[in-house]
Amino acid sequence: MLSPHLKLNYEPIVIVDTTGLTEEEWLEYRRTGIGGSDASAVLGVSPFVTTRDLYYDKLKIVAAIDDEDNWVAKEVGHLLEDLVAKIFHVKTGYRIYQIKKMFRHPVHNFMIADVDYFVELPDGTTAILEIKTTNYNAKDKWWDGKTEIIPLNYELQGRHYMAVMNLNKVYYCCLYGNNENEVIIRQIDRDLVFESELIALEESFWHNHVLAQVPPPYTEDGDLVLESVRRHFGAADPDAPEIILDEGYTANIARFLELQELKSELDSRVRAVEYQMKKIKGLIAAKMGKSCLASCEIDGVSYRPLGPFILKERR
Repeated sequence: MLSPHLKLNYEPIVIVDTTGLTEEEWLEYRRTGIGGSDASAVLGVSPFVTTRDLYYDKLKIVAAIDDEDNWVAKEVGHLLEDLVAKIFHVKTGYRIYQIKKMFRHPVHNFMIADVDYFVELPDGTTAILEIKTTNYNAKDKWWDGKTEIIPLNYELQGRHYMAVMNLNKVYYCCLYGNNENEVIIRQIDRDLVFESELIALEESFWHNHVLAQVPPPYTEDGDLVLESVRRHFGAADPDAPEIILDEGYTANIARFLELQELKSELDSRVRAVEYQMKKIKGLIAAKMGKSCLASCEIDGVSYRPLGPFILKERR
């Protein structure tokens, strides 16, 4: 069911002209609402930060992402933005342009947008263009097997922007190589049911956590949570007082100890299996002597040990 607040005859409100803003000034405006790149964190599906990281960032407790280690990748993305946009223009023939402004949804004023580019389509309508860069090995994230997809965090970003800007189409152009053919172009259309649900979740985060100053629970992958804790608290202090965990953690601790014991058992089995495998490899190597090749046949299947590995070839 569509939200009763979802009106389609609106225009976004301009918050600020971003031309000439310093990064710190830009971040301050970003903290006045939820941006497109925040949407995946709100839903707890960001590959980079937790929902609590986003909460801390909005309240200026600690920045959501520590750029000390990834500043080069971030800078490369900025430097290549205009080039990737030009490739999109060459590939599609569509006119592209920028509006150096930050926008706010006129009804859901916690939703803001700072769009990379806009696209003028042949039918006279306007679409959004999101510029992405990645490396050659990471390009597979744009496929599910042979099916073309858009990474979920980018899809949520695009759907957030469509809601704020009241536009019906988003294009993505992602460069993964060093020529115009090593580029991925994708497109999604507006989905009002999806959009209504996204708005409701963002509204809940903004009102129930940011404005209420109530930290959201951790629900994400353990590595993301550990990194979030590191960013928030810094290095552990051996002189800090002992923490007494309340009863709410009893079940978690019990489950952790159970899993720890299970892992110990499985590790022991793996070590036993590896020991047996190494022993057999040694016997095979001793039989082969100086030879690099050997073969045998088991139940009609030919096996060729090559060095320490056994390769199977069916006849």
